[in-house]
Amino acid sequence: MSISTERSTKRDTAVFDAQGVEVFYNGFKALQAVDLQIPERQIIAFIGPSGCGKSTLLRCFNRMNDLITGASVKGTLNYRGRNVHDDRINPVKLRRQVGMVFQRPNPFPKSIYENISYGPRANGYRGDLDELVEQSLRRAAIWDEVKDKLKSKGTALSGGQQQRLCIARAIAMKPDVLLMDEPCSALDPISTQQVEQLCLELKQHYTIIVVTHNMQQASRIADWTAFFNTETDETGKRRGKLVEFSPTEQIFKAPKTKEAAAYIGGQFG
Repeated sequence: MSISTERSTKRDTAVFDAQGVEVFYNGFKALQAVDLQIPERQIIAFIGPSGCGKSTLLRCFNRMNDLITGASVKGTLNYRGRNVHDDRINPVKLRRQVGMVFQRPNPFPKSIYENISYGPRANGYRGDLDELVEQSLRRAAIWDEVKDKLKSKGTALSGGQQQRLCIARAIAMKPDVLLMDEPCSALDPISTQQVEQLCLELKQHYTIIVVTHNMQQASRIADWTAFFNTETDETGKRRGKLVEFSPTEQIFKAPKTKEAAAYIGGQFG
């Protein structure tokens, strides 16, 4: 079935422009060719059943797949007009601009202050660290909860607080894009609501791409939604593919593809 997409933005203004991006693990094509443009300062949700390539594609945006043995990427993926796989692109610097928040909170076993200040200091930040720490924690909507215990371990916070601390840690690096791989899957409903509200506030400053299994979450926070599914290749193995990319309201109310309609309607997944 052909992929149904709407042009989210012109290619020359897209934050990311994926053209025929495919991902292989030890020679197996895990993700079929993806064409996708990511608009600026919007929330984009990736939804679909397990194994459909959502996280695989997410890791392409800051070359995290480079760290997986046997992984390789084909096609063109431009970040603000430059191919992220250009030999002149430093992947470490790319990851500063395209930050990642993982599924489970992973604060450093350091103080709350050190969790925020460590990265900028290690990268030569010469500004006021106290100001940067406060600004980052405020932007992540956790300052009021931790301002009187900045010397306490970040690992002593609740799960929801730890995730917001990790978001603050990413913000402290002054990124352009935030990638979030199921950031609420390990959180309780109240913490999930706090992170969702935070995402809505952060999109004023950042482009946010979120992988989620929670369709209700996508419908609540995303401006655009990409639906991925699996297909069987010629050897009988399952691989991921992008099926539809549309404004969120449209894909949930009037999806263009039968696959998306079936998934959103609860017929599989």
